[in-house]
Amino acid sequence: MCGGRGTRLDAPTEKPLFEVGGRPMVARVADALAESRVESVRAVVSPHAPETRKFADGRDDLATVETPGEGYVADLQVALEAVEPPVLTVAADLPLLDADAVNAVLDASDTETDRRDDGGRPSTTVCVPAQLKRALGASLDTAFERDGRELAPTGVNVVAETERETMYETYDARLAVNVNRLADADLAEGLL
Repeated sequence: MCGGRGTRLDAPTEKPLFEVGGRPMVARVADALAESRVESVRAVVSPHAPETRKFADGRDDLATVETPGEGYVADLQVALEAVEPPVLTVAADLPLLDADAVNAVLDASDTETDRRDDGGRPSTTVCVPAQLKRALGASLDTAFERDGRELAPTGVNVVAETERETMYETYDARLAVNVNRLADADLAEGLL
């Protein structure tokens, strides 16, 4: 998912193209996916990020899915209609993501599938403890409570063909740092 405006980042470039460690975040995420066991990668773009679309079109390992730019949820729905589930969705603002972190999410989703009597894959929401984000110094824009614990979504999910859902909670800092503000970018640079 790389078609948002990125208004919170307040940077002179489109958010997916914002550089962390000398490389655009979208390139870091695309490389992590390419090196993982994900079969194919698509960059979900919108009219709000035309330079990101050009960047994605210039990579042989990225196909693009054009969305209207009506917001994350609406654009995600358009993207999901263009592919067959299950689908791993990843926000482009996770510059610490690598293949091992991606594969851990896929393994957790596979484990939930193995636990099902019918073998159907549930959708998997990937979360980190909100306290981990605070301890790292990462911004915390969204959190919710589950079983007495405050959790934050990571921007990584597995969307399946069924309506059943499960949650994968991880303490992996690579999934806890979304670059939404310049302070997050500084944090990511330091952790790299």
